Amino acid sequence: MARDLETALLRSFVTAVRSGSISRAATALGHTQPALSQQLRRLESVVGRPLLHRSPSGVSPTRAGEELLPYAERILSLCAQALTETGRALTGHCGVGLLEDLAAAQLPQALADLARLHPGATLEVLNVSNAAMREAYDAGRVQLVLDAVPDIPAPPRWTVRRPLVWAVGHGVDVTADPLPVVLFSNPCFWRTSVLESLEGAGRRWRVAFESNSLVGVLAAVRAGLGVAAVMPANLEPVMACHDADALPVLPDVELGLARHPRTEGDPLIDAVETALRRMV
Repeated sequence: MARDLETALLRSFVTAVRSGSISRAATALGHTQPALSQQLRRLESVVGRPLLHRSPSGVSPTRAGEELLPYAERILSLCAQALTETGRALTGHCGVGLLEDLAAAQLPQALADLARLHPGATLEVLNVSNAAMREAYDAGRVQLVLDAVPDIPAPPRWTVRRPLVWAVGHGVDVTADPLPVVLFSNPCFWRTSVLESLEGAGRRWRVAFESNSLVGVLAAVRAGLGVAAVMPANLEPVMACHDADALPVLPDVELGLARHPRTEGDPLIDAVETALRRMV
C-alpha cells in the first residue's frame, strides 16, 4: 500500500518545529498536547524515522526532520494557495522586504510557488538595510515588509512572536567561563535581549565574533568560534545544543508586517500577504 503524507500531520510537524515546543504548537493549533504528540508519532511512523529530538526544554528536528521540513512547508503552502487562488489569474508586481533570517529560510520558496501558480505576476524579494528598505517602501518598489517590529517602515498590520534557539559551534564548551558568543552587529533588534538573557542567568560572556549578516554568523559558528542565537529554520543539525540546561532560555522575537496603504484591495498583494502570514 502506498504511503501518504497527510497535510494535518505535516501541519502538526511544521508547527512543532517552528514553535520549538509541543505544548506551544498544541496551543497554536487548538489541539491537546497528547493529541498533537500522537499525530507526530503517526507521521514518524509513516516516514519510518524519528523526526524530532525531544527534551524538557522543547523539541528540535532530527536530520530526517530537517530533510522533511522544506517539503512539508511547500506542501502546506501549495495546498493553501490552490484552495484560495485556483481560478484567479493574478498579474502585476509585488516587492517584498524580508528580514535576512527569513529570506534564508523557506519564505522565498513559498513566494516562488505562488509565482508558479500565477505566471503573469512578478515577485521581488529584497534584503537590504533598514534605511534602504524604507526608501524602497516609500518609493513603492516594496509593498510588503516582514521584519522585526522596530525595523518595519510603518505600523504593523499584524505581528507574530517566534522563538530563538542556540546554535553551538563544533568543539565549543557551553560551560566555558566566559562563554564565547557570536553576535549580529549593531543595530540588531535581538542582540541586546540575548545578552540580557545571559546576564540574567549569571553567565559571563565575551564577543568572539560579530557580523552584520546571517551568512557571517553561521560561518563563525560552523568554524567553532562560539555560540549564537538564531531562528530555528536557520539552525543546522550539527549546531543543535544537546545540553539544554547549560545555556539560558532565549527570548522570543516579535515580527511584524507593514503594507503600503496604496495597495489596499490589490488581489496580488493580498495573496502574497496571505502566503507570508501562513508561513510565519
